[in-house]
Amino acid sequence: MSILVDSNTRLLVQGITGREGSFHTRQMLDYGTKVIAGVTPGKGGQQIEGVPVYDTVKEAVGDMAVNTSIIYVPARFATEAIYEATDAGIKLIVCITEGIPTLDMVKACYYVKLKGSKLIGPNCAGVISPGKAKVGIMPGSIHKEGNLGVVSRSGTLTYEVVYNLTKNDFGQSTCVSIGGDPVIGSSFIDILELFEEDSQTKAIVLIGEIGGTDEEEAAKFIHSKMRKPVIALVVGKTAPPGKRMGHAGAIISGGTGTAEEKIKTFQKFSIPVAESPLQVVDLVSAVLDERDKT
Repeated sequence: MSILVDSNTRLLVQGITGREGSFHTRQMLDYGTKVIAGVTPGKGGQQIEGVPVYDTVKEAVGDMAVNTSIIYVPARFATEAIYEATDAGIKLIVCITEGIPTLDMVKACYYVKLKGSKLIGPNCAGVISPGKAKVGIMPGSIHKEGNLGVVSRSGTLTYEVVYNLTKNDFGQSTCVSIGGDPVIGSSFIDILELFEEDSQTKAIVLIGEIGGTDEEEAAKFIHSKMRKPVIALVVGKTAPPGKRMGHAGAIISGGTGTAEEKIKTFQKFSIPVAESPLQVVDLVSAVLDERDKT
């Protein structure tokens, strides 16, 4: 099966006429994703890579039966794009945009959940179900269809881990980049719940980093609620307190959010933790071998 996106995904690109939107529209089409519409206010009637452009999301949904939206809109307009997609009834919204103010996202995330939609991001790389659909900026060539779920706060770390998994013949069911901002639409737990119910996914790789307590909460959820094996990777052991490292949410504040604390929590619940992206492959191999024996 896979989660979130598949061959039935009918994708709308918000901000399709911009540099990033048009470039990644081409990449998603080349991968085989059904990109069926785009939106840029004032540009309705145009076409980008053969995809019709509309002035509003509502018009596009009415004409094209869209079920998923991806947002490549500048930060100052991105929350309005989220609201517009939600109000149009789109159930899955992926926001690639970074730099959105935290307070704006608090309101947007609440609104999306209130309306029954699901938001991935912001400041994320998107979602890919290999061989089915790519919704985001992930390099499709490094992915391979298989039975490993991947969920990560970091886009580039996801690429490194996935490259090594594919190189060692471990394919993926779905890879989800949830984003590295302090406030995001979907947490580790939200995605782990979906993987737990997905028949294609046999094991999950969770990639965390410093800042916040999402990894600790995920570890407790894995221990109490999940039957499928999970392998963790937490980066940022050498990060200095008070200095933001890459993502807006990757900061050790008040002595909390350190990599060591997160690793200790996973280990407390007997969840294997890789010391490097390369070691993820060894741990995946071990847990799958163990599962096959039982």
